[in-house]
Formats: sequence, C-alpha cells, structure tokens
Amino acid sequence: MSALTAIYRPNKKPVEPEEMQKMLDCLKHRGTDDRGLHIENHVGLGHRMRWVTPESVYEKLPASGRKSSAVVTSDARIDNRDDLIEQLFSDSRRSAEITDSEIILRAYDKWGESCATKLLGDFVFVIWDAKLQKLFCARDSMGVKHFYYYYKPNALFAIASEVKALFCLPEIPKRLDETYIGDILILNHQDKEDTPYEGIKRLPANNALRIDENGLKVWQYWYPSSKSKNRFRTSDNYEEEFRATFAEAVRCRLRSINLTGSLLSGGLDSSSISCVASRHLEQAGRPPLETFSAVFPSIAKVDPRIDERHFIDSVVGHIRCNQNFVEADAFSPFQDMDKLHWHADHPIAAPNVFMDWALFKAAKQRNVGVLLSGFDGDSTVSYGYEAFRSLARQGRWWSLFRDAAALNKNMPGKHHSFKKLVWNQGFAEAAPEFVRQIWRVAHGRPRELEKVSTLPSSMKYHYESVNPDFPGKKDLEDRYFEALSKTHPETVGPSEAHWNALCSGIFAFALESFEKMAAGFEIDARFPFFDRRLIEFCISLPADQKVRKGWTRSIFRRAMNNILPSDVQWRTNKANIGLSYKINMIKYGSDQVEDTLFGSTGLLEKFISKETLAAAYQRYRADPLRHGQEALLLISTVYLSSWLRQSFESGPG
Repeated sequence: MSALTAIYRPNKKPVEPEEMQKMLDCLKHRGTDDRGLHIENHVGLGHRMRWVTPESVYEKLPASGRKSSAVVTSDARIDNRDDLIEQLFSDSRRSAEITDSEIILRAYDKWGESCATKLLGDFVFVIWDAKLQKLFCARDSMGVKHFYYYYKPNALFAIASEVKALFCLPEIPKRLDETYIGDILILNHQDKEDTPYEGIKRLPANNALRIDENGLKVWQYWYPSSKSKNRFRTSDNYEEEFRATFAEAVRCRLRSINLTGSLLSGGLDSSSISCVASRHLEQAGRPPLETFSAVFPSIAKVDPRIDERHFIDSVVGHIRCNQNFVEADAFSPFQDMDKLHWHADHPIAAPNVFMDWALFKAAKQRNVGVLLSGFDGDSTVSYGYEAFRSLARQGRWWSLFRDAAALNKNMPGKHHSFKKLVWNQGFAEAAPEFVRQIWRVAHGRPRELEKVSTLPSSMKYHYESVNPDFPGKKDLEDRYFEALSKTHPETVGPSEAHWNALCSGIFAFALESFEKMAAGFEIDARFPFFDRRLIEFCISLPADQKVRKGWTRSIFRRAMNNILPSDVQWRTNKANIGLSYKINMIKYGSDQVEDTLFGSTGLLEKFISKETLAAAYQRYRADPLRHGQEALLLISTVYLSSWLRQSFESGPG
C-alpha cells in the first residue's frame, strides 16, 4: 500500500515542485515511511511509501533503472518475482534486494507496452519514457490497486491514487457528475471508468494507458484463454491442482514485514484462506495469524440466522491464530460516516460497510499491516449452475434429474428446488428461443416475446424513488443495460460468461472502496480469490467439477479435505448479515435517517423523491426485518446525503 501521483503537460508548461508536494501531502495516510519526486520539465512523478514487503525497504521511488532512461513510480506487489528475476536480471544481487518497481521497469525495458501481461500480482504503475516522450501506465488484471486521472487535451494529464489529490491542482475543477449519481441511486455500478466528478476517470482493471504528443489511448492488455487448459485425467488431479493454485495465491499475499491478519466470517472462503495462511505462517516461523470476526450477540437472539460463532470457533480451534471479535451490533451504521466518505471519495454504497470499517479499526489496534479477505470467492470458484445447462444441451436428462435431486437434498432451499434447477438452470437456458417463447405464451407472459428489457425488482424499487424531475431519470435504465451488455454479452460459452461476470463493474467498485478504507488504517488489503492464476484455473474448469454429487462449489470443498474443519467444508447455508444494518439503523441511527428525510437536504432533493422516502421509512419502522428494500433505500440515501453535503455543500475542496 503506497500512493503515486503524476503530471504530464502536453503544452510543455513546466511542472512545479510545489504542486506535486501538495498532491503528496493529501495522500499522507497512504505512506509515511518515505516520499519522493521526479520532475523533468513538463513531467512530474510522485510517490508516498509505506514499507510492507521485505523488498520495499530497499525501494526509493520514483526511480530510474540502472540500464534505462525510463522512470517509474508504482503501488505494487509482484507475485511472480522469481520467474521474472531469472528472465530479467543477470547481476549478482540477492533477489531479496531487488524491488518490485525494479522488476516492473526491467519488464518494460524488455517487453515494452506488453510488459503488464507478464506481471502477476496487484499493481498500478506509471512509467515516464524520456526517450519516447510518453507516459505508460497499467493496472492489475482484477483492479485491486487503482488510480484516477484527469485529462484536458493539449493542457493537462494528471494521475493520483485517490481523487482528492487531483483537486490540489487548480486547473482541475470539482464538479458533480449528476449522471453518475443517478446510476448509483438505482444500484447501477456496472460502469468501470466514471466517478462522481465530471472529468475524473478511473483506469479500468486489466487496462493500460499511454499518453504522448498524439493524445491519450486506453486499452485492455490481457485476456484469459477461452480454451480450457485444465484437462486432467481424474477428479483427484483437479483437486490437487486447485489446492496447489489456491495455496500459492494465499502464500504470495503473505509477503510482509508486518503482522498478518485475516477476516474470518466462518464461511467457506474466509475460513479456507485463514487455514491455509496459518499453515504457511507457522512453517515460515512467523507470528500467528490474527483473525477478525464480526459477531452479533443481541441480533442473534432475534434471528439465529446471523450467528456464525459455531463455524468461526470451529476454524479457530483448528489453526494457530489469535482470534479477535468485533460486536457489530453495538454501534450505528452511520458511525464515522464522514471519515468513510473522506477516504472513499464517493458515496458509500454497501450497507454493511460500517462492519468492515470496524474490523479494520480492530486490526489496526493489533498492529496488523496486511489483511487477507475472502471477498467474492463465490464468483471466482462459481456455484457451477452452468452444469445443469450443459446437461440439458447434451440431452443427458437422467443425469440432469439425478444431480438436481441430489443438490435439492444436500442443500435444500428455494433456489435449489428440483423444478428451478431442472427448468430455470437447465432446460430454460438450453432450449431454443422459439421453445422458450411458446412456454412464455402458455404461461401468460406474451410481453416477454417483445424482449423488453426491464430492471431487476430491487433496482426498479430504487428507480421509483428517484425524483421525477431529475433530468437524467429517463436515461438511467438504458445506461444500465448498455453497461451490462458490455460485460455480459449473451452469445458466449461458459468460460467466457464466467470471466465476464468477474469483469463486472461492481467488483472494481467494491475493491476500490475496500482498499481505500483499509488504507485509512495503514493496512494493505489482499484478496487471494482475485489471483489471476486461480481465476484462469476456475474459469476453464469443466462444469462437472463445479457441481458434483449434489454439492455446489464442489472442487473447492473437495480440495479443502484435511485443511478445513468438516462442518465448515460441507456447510450448506450462509448467514443473513443484512439483518445487522436493518436493526442497527433503527436502534442507533434513526436520528440521521429522520434528519435526512425531514431536514434541509440541499442537493439531495434534486435526486430523490422525499415523499417516496417518507413512505418507505414508515413501512420500515413498522417492521424493520420484513422491509429489506426500504432499509437499503434509506441507508444508501443517508450515505448519499452525507457525501453530497461533505463534498459539495461545505465550501471548496
């Protein structure tokens, strides 16, 4: 975790050290161990350093290579160091003294703009190539690291790890992008480039950028192979390969000079990471893993579905660790809201983010510098429902019925009813379009023949809350489907569909939010399930490895034999964590909700129908547990109101 900045002026106007220093001052929280500047006339690179990896203590950024005229600044952890050092370095230095930024620069010297495809890990970097008079930048394939940029042709191009630093430059105006606000009002986070500020963009994950005298160009630099590389002879071979790939994804993310922690919910993903990480740390003779778990003792009395203590205790009893609990039902979801928004630079969208903030705070108190998260292992490994489509397309009806019955037996619930698995996941997806049309007519759904796109019900509810007079309201639905079509095209195979789902803008948005909140506590957040090697392996798995003998995520469960406690390994349910904000909001945060609804709301009134909000609040107050959509609307509106007030109604900056 560090910070980078850059300025490039196509008009050749010199970069002043003072303006670079102001940007770095604004990013002090991201690195207090060192800072540096490199200025060449109309180009400036800046860096704030936080020492995290053993090699980073040798790093002084921005830096030029020993054999290169190029200069690099970065926020990076390169995971395939050994392979790259062997290919790129011939000197006698110990590999432990070779920094990640040196590897990036050598890779650029050897492979030019294709260098990013060779790098595994989490990174953003900016390279000034004085010989070619260009800036070249890239972001890691899943977007764990990030930067933001502003571009005014023939005048200014500027980069910063966080948006707030860009506004230190007087040429960059701070203006609200109302279209972006409209998108988030209806829960549309599909766009990968826009921000709440006009003219400020994100470099999308898995993208590179070049700017020179010819202008700006952005492109995707890497695509996973659409052809399966995983053709093993037996299921045991698949399990062994998954286990090794997953263990390596975790091991790479333990490289640190600080204490290492892991978020532990008791679910399959976080538990697997904690178990594997604990083993690696013990084998390396390092201090025990610190685990951090949110618990809800008072809410569990109301609804036991939120209680995961049994599974957490099972994991803790199975590994070498120091367990830390945070009682997440003891404070308001609006606690530290202004700090959250200052770090995020955008309105908070996730209703449970206050719990993550509390867990980061607890980790900081334990002097943890690296924190592992099992964020969205569900999507990386996949539940494997495409197996039912595959069986239907092949006409293997007996296997389809058998597997649906087994899944319904092992993991009962409304999503796993025999009918839904056979029809919704199987036949309906595999049948020709004309057959589906006949079925729709027979079931009284002729309107679907027109293929009219409609928002999902949750988004529809939020759409109705948007002020009818908001000028951009009529375009919100079209914008959603336009963005969705880019990441979820219909005519693709299972591997491509799996990859496209992982490319959704919501993941980039969530990772950026998570990373910046962790940085607020000087913590480097790391995500083993977003390892490129693990993703490539999972998206090319045969469908029957994902669902087998009535178990979703089958290969993951099987690969965790003798690693996970069996009750966690074969767990069939997930906790309803959403109960927390529904109850905490009425218990601790009703004043903030009512201030938003009935007080002077400033800019908010342009976007939200206060009448709709008031009606939602009445329904929610009557029964908080039964009105989930109302609760989500209310909490997201309070967050938005707070961010608008803090960012645009409290004076400049």
